[in-house]
Amino acid sequence: MTSSTMPSVGVVAQKTEPAADRGPVCKDALWRLPVTVCRITDFLGPQTSLALLERVTAVGDGVLQPSTVRSTRDVDTTIRRSRTDHLFAAPELLDAIGEVLDVIEHTLGVSCAGTVPRYGLNVHNDGDFYGPHQDTTHDFQPERMLTFVYYLNRTPQPFEGGALRVYDLSLPVHSEGTATWEGRTWRDWEPQHDSIVFFRPSAWHEVRPVRCPSKRHEDSRFAINGWMTQVPSAEQT
Repeated sequence: MTSSTMPSVGVVAQKTEPAADRGPVCKDALWRLPVTVCRITDFLGPQTSLALLERVTAVGDGVLQPSTVRSTRDVDTTIRRSRTDHLFAAPELLDAIGEVLDVIEHTLGVSCAGTVPRYGLNVHNDGDFYGPHQDTTHDFQPERMLTFVYYLNRTPQPFEGGALRVYDLSLPVHSEGTATWEGRTWRDWEPQHDSIVFFRPSAWHEVRPVRCPSKRHEDSRFAINGWMTQVPSAEQT
């Protein structure tokens, strides 16, 4: 078709409806805001991360205990299935976190002044997961100011899945309160060896199911996760 036979394209002006005649904005409308996650790769470097991987791999069945949920400290495998060592020590990781903490505080808009780290080792193998949850609310562990998760695993990665899914913030436009995690958008963060993520403990998040065909302990998804936690006044005296 030549230009002489092309139909002309016109711009139709749309009438703007007077505000007084417009219906109300939907009361169920939601803001959907992405939750900020700080992720650092190659955090400890090859030598330190491999040495730490050897230590977490050496933690045996006699030390690892079934992971618990919430303040009740109950084992509920419909919500969470993994194993934990609450006494595992990783001073080299804490030293590295201390070197970047001021940048993390600025980025996430939190203050960790006067906090101490509390952390443990978590091991996810075939079929393990942790359903959607928060690390802190007004009633549950309100002293937690910052969540961190450091990942370790063999290379090439011997498992599939296990991503950290962080749900976006969802707030009603015309009412107070927050929506639940259902129906929200999200972003998945892969558990890459020697990477660490930081985010606010109030964020809804979960560990996606892990598929580990070998089921061997050394092929697990290892993570050191914890919080920068305000020290209760009773512990300061």
